[in-house]
Amino acid sequence: MFNRLGASPVRVLIVDDSIVVRKAVSDALESDPGIDVVGTAVNGEIALEKISELSPDVLILDIEMPVCNGFEVLQTLRAKRSLIRVIMFSTLTERGAMQTIKALSLGANDYVSKPCTDARNTSYKERVDGIAFELIPKIKQFRSRSHPPITLPKRVSYEAVPPTRHVQDDSVINKPKVVAIGISTGGPEALSAVLPLLSADFPVPIVIVQHMPPLFTKLLSKRLDSNSKIQVLEGEDGMFLKAGTAYFAPGNYHMLVVQKGSKFCLSINQNPPENSCRPAADVLFRSVAEVYGAFSLGVIMTGMGKDGLQGSRMMKKAGASIIVQDEATSVVWGMPSCVVNEGLADQVLPLNQLAETIEHCVLKGPSLMASR
Repeated sequence: MFNRLGASPVRVLIVDDSIVVRKAVSDALESDPGIDVVGTAVNGEIALEKISELSPDVLILDIEMPVCNGFEVLQTLRAKRSLIRVIMFSTLTERGAMQTIKALSLGANDYVSKPCTDARNTSYKERVDGIAFELIPKIKQFRSRSHPPITLPKRVSYEAVPPTRHVQDDSVINKPKVVAIGISTGGPEALSAVLPLLSADFPVPIVIVQHMPPLFTKLLSKRLDSNSKIQVLEGEDGMFLKAGTAYFAPGNYHMLVVQKGSKFCLSINQNPPENSCRPAADVLFRSVAEVYGAFSLGVIMTGMGKDGLQGSRMMKKAGASIIVQDEATSVVWGMPSCVVNEGLADQVLPLNQLAETIEHCVLKGPSLMASR
């Protein structure tokens, strides 16, 4: 995606109307030799001029600014099909979270919440260290688009798999009875390109782990619900799964699917993080493999790290199918590449084909999905 090699420093432009914030972010980032702060801007209008002049790789973008705000900058960049990566830098409030969700759905790639600026509670060094801890890994995830050689999956012959003891077999082609999605960086925009395209009569429930903190998952689910034909909710403990409904794991909680009699419901807990994540896709996918077995479909989309790999392995072992978002349309091809490199992916598809393929799979079965 970038012209520079992975060994070159990531070029960063900081855009914020507060001189205190610009200084703190600059000090935080300049502590890392892998990052080069090429400039700062006090508003969006100046930022757009400097982007043309400085060609940064990553933009650290405030939302509320005079003259030209962060939303206007973002919309201008995406209208020009700019490949610059944008990390929103917003206040840690409900309003800030709502603005961040809107920005992510409009094409921002990631976000970091601003630290408290009350000098009575924290020192300047503590604030700078906090910014560095949160922001540097998010910038470095965009450092390189190179990956180890990939062996794409061959077409798979799907034979009928005996049903697990948990699910009654009503089809010899193992139509999925649930779709499980694992996603992280770039997720809100990617999900905005998938969930709204699914039919109102989508025949199975969808369970989703999107790596986000509390409040953000609720706001994201509400935004996607307002734009989708299916219902989109933040999951709650004990909630029974319904067809045509998507359930997000709540921030800071793992979400599992469990069986109660002939029905399936959600179980929420705060067990230790896995892959440094809570919620974790691995936790969700393992539970899906346990209760649905071959009658499930896993989808791994854009995201940093390897969360979802172990769960995908267990779903495949149970006879399920796995679809993976391709590298070209992923903001970060970490989670998807791990699944592909393990040979677990049945199909690797661009973002604009995921909704159609998911729907085709649950309506017709994975054997027909693979032969399209």
